[in-house]
Amino acid sequence: MSESKNLQVLLKNRPQGEPKVSDFAKVENSIPEPADGELLSRTIYLSLDPYMRGRISAKESYADPVELDSVMVGATVSQVVQSNLPQFSEGDFIVDYNGWQTYGVSNGKGIRKLDPEQAPLSYALGVMGMPGLTAYCALLDIGQPQAGETVVVSAASGAVGSVVGQIAKIKGCRAVGVVGSDEKCNYIVNELGFDSCINRKTQELYPALKEACPDGIDVYFDNTAGAILEAVMQQINLGARIPLVGLISQYNATNLPPGPNLMPLLVKRALIKGFLVADYQDRLKAFLSDVSGWIRDGQIKYKEDVVEGLDKAARVFIGQLQGENFGKLIVRVSPDPTKK
Repeated sequence: MSESKNLQVLLKNRPQGEPKVSDFAKVENSIPEPADGELLSRTIYLSLDPYMRGRISAKESYADPVELDSVMVGATVSQVVQSNLPQFSEGDFIVDYNGWQTYGVSNGKGIRKLDPEQAPLSYALGVMGMPGLTAYCALLDIGQPQAGETVVVSAASGAVGSVVGQIAKIKGCRAVGVVGSDEKCNYIVNELGFDSCINRKTQELYPALKEACPDGIDVYFDNTAGAILEAVMQQINLGARIPLVGLISQYNATNLPPGPNLMPLLVKRALIKGFLVADYQDRLKAFLSDVSGWIRDGQIKYKEDVVEGLDKAARVFIGQLQGENFGKLIVRVSPDPTKK
């Protein structure tokens, strides 16, 4: 592919069940020209996130689906190449939404400047970006963890779940993670400081949770729904809270799976509440202040899974939905000038 062209990845087909690489297409187009009131930026990093599976489906959801033959959506870290906006200059690093392409044009709305001296640029797509904000707001505002309580997190080694467990520990809670491999269990316990971990692929969920949570479950941070939620529901405490953040277990389902018995929500007067990070933008300043401090003090550690090349985006995105990634999944689309 020529560096003088704009490489784009388009959605060609709406997947039935698990997406396939053939559902996407790579094309080359001319680099766009920004009009008055616009800027052109070069993509350095592209974020790949499970929510994108919902955006390539025609099912009604909280956001419009990606149109066929359109560029796949996605948050990016980019560098301004040309600006016709007074608040941005050539060379600025920004968080924007170029999607799966090497260059993008924006009117500047929703864009945030980055200081490469504050944190690595890629962190703006993970621990200092949407996944971190999700962990921070959904846990603290909906989960409301109190010292001494037990917090269970599904997909606990991922970009969101790993931060949730560490914030729970900062708040004085017992943190229990559910993951898909022994390697991930070792990581969240020995590196991140979780108190216990369950391998959902090798352990029976109900007895494993019973052993890991002898005093019951006060907060369940749900990234997956499905069988984990069903096992958790049988062990929630009076007044439990469940931030419902993701539905990874059913993103590729052609028919909705049967749900758990919701009677414990009534009996235990528990709260389960859906969470969309777009509703919490007013918390961004507090989030950036708190989490940057926790990272600086060593209270939060963070793992990235960086893949080289936009041409690999479709394959690794599909793998992410199958649990293949380990840490925040990012594609390095072009060289990062802040890296020596």
